[in-house]
Amino acid sequence: MRWTLKPKPDPITVNALADKLGVGVPVAKLLVQRGITTFEEAKKFFRPDLKLLHDPFLMKDMEKAVDRIELAIKNEENIMVYGDYDVDGTTSVALMSSYLKFRYPNVATYIPDRYEEGYGVSYKGIDYAADNDISLIIALDCGIKAIDKVAYAKDKGVDFVICDHHRPGSGIPDAVAVLDPKREDCNYPYDELCGCGVGFKLIQAITQKNNEPEETLLPYLDLVATAIGADIVPITGENRILAYHGLHVINVAPRKGIKSLLGDKKNVSITDVVFIVAPRINAAGRMKHGLHAVNLLTEEDEEISKKYTEEIEVYNTDRRSADKTITEEAKRQIIEQKEEQRLTTVVYDENWHKGVIGIVASRLTETWYRPTLVFTRSGERLAASARSVKGFDVYEALEGCKDHIEQFGGHKYAAGLTLLESEYLNFKNKFEQVVAETIDRNLLTPEITIDEELNLKDITPKFYRILKQFAPFGPGNMSPVFMTRGLTDTGFGKCVGEDKTHLKCQVKQEGSKVTFDVIGFNLGDKLDLIKEGKKFDAVYSLDENTWNGNTKIQLKLKDIRESI
Repeated sequence: MRWTLKPKPDPITVNALADKLGVGVPVAKLLVQRGITTFEEAKKFFRPDLKLLHDPFLMKDMEKAVDRIELAIKNEENIMVYGDYDVDGTTSVALMSSYLKFRYPNVATYIPDRYEEGYGVSYKGIDYAADNDISLIIALDCGIKAIDKVAYAKDKGVDFVICDHHRPGSGIPDAVAVLDPKREDCNYPYDELCGCGVGFKLIQAITQKNNEPEETLLPYLDLVATAIGADIVPITGENRILAYHGLHVINVAPRKGIKSLLGDKKNVSITDVVFIVAPRINAAGRMKHGLHAVNLLTEEDEEISKKYTEEIEVYNTDRRSADKTITEEAKRQIIEQKEEQRLTTVVYDENWHKGVIGIVASRLTETWYRPTLVFTRSGERLAASARSVKGFDVYEALEGCKDHIEQFGGHKYAAGLTLLESEYLNFKNKFEQVVAETIDRNLLTPEITIDEELNLKDITPKFYRILKQFAPFGPGNMSPVFMTRGLTDTGFGKCVGEDKTHLKCQVKQEGSKVTFDVIGFNLGDKLDLIKEGKKFDAVYSLDENTWNGNTKIQLKLKDIRESI
């Protein structure tokens, strides 16, 4: 692990902010690092206000999108809400379809089959619309690259309104409206919305145009928060406001489906959404069909909702089993083919389950820390999921290999693609070449970015109470990471867990009486570093541990090393 301490912010700015807010210097430092230097900015950060959401009509084509939907309702046309099979797509479809159905009955939903149709807008979906007298498709979390498919739909008399957040290709589809803040010709002030976020802006615009109260939108915020967490978009600006209020809805009045997925969980955080709700919603599309997730998220009957949750739990168990097996097979393939020396990881097996190759790519990236692609067969072609390492744009790298690819799409750190089997080896070699030419070799060693150095005495109940208010955490506003030097174990250090892989101890620092319990998951092999009173430095985040009714602040280790 590389330990990288963030540059110290300007002390004059820090001290001035600490005075204005009545907080300690450690808190003020964290705020200044996040670009917060005034009382007003701090107020917006700690109290995100829905009134600070941007005017949806600032997004290019918004007026056209609203007019086309209102025309469809006026003319009693059939509308189809179309979305991808992942969390962002299914929450988007649940949001848009339930919002429209509340106002108008002729609304159908459509999620493409991951295996038969693949990612994004499909010809099969367009044919389904045309065959069922549907004249308007609202596509969410996909469509920005569907130039040929939108033209095909037009020939069949089917219009498109596209709500996407992925990067456009060289052209924009000839749809009635294309809402995508990443369009170069779109001047919307915030371009990091997820697909569900763009869908939310569209329903916000419809609500605004009809002079309906803003409260109408509140019940949809739990879906937006779920998509923001699952899609790993930055939790800054508008996303922070939407996630903050969405989590409030989840904790106070969640929809039946999300409530049944969470069970008895209280004080739900974005982490709970990411690790409890999102994998289960995803499992439906991975193992069965994404429509199961939409049904769960729009169901208002508690008993039926519980039944859907039980079914999805089965899909999730199957997903976990497939994920474990395929990860082991992929690791074996890398070792047998002696590929650890390469700068990239590219593996393929025609029998791997297409629904879990993205998860497997993430696992392999954790192990070898390289830009990674996992391929499997998909009909006549090969399909892959790509994952990257921090700081490297895998989408750009794929752009450099496009002569060997049929189609691809995605983000800086995650993408998907298809290619002909005959191009697999050509692509594999070209990808290695492109990465070798463009990657900074330092990026191939995992980095821990440290916000600030603390002494143990700085960690007070008040400090932690304010720290909790930095949430929701995510890209752009990660949970703060601290470093403390010269720690010693009080004598209780040991390995814990079923296979003794975790490190547990209690630490103190010279010149201070305070002690803190420490847990280091998967750091059991570092026990020798803390034995016999050796001094060590630790990098950690803070959380709470409740035991026998007592709640205490504990250090959650990320790494330790011998003090110099």
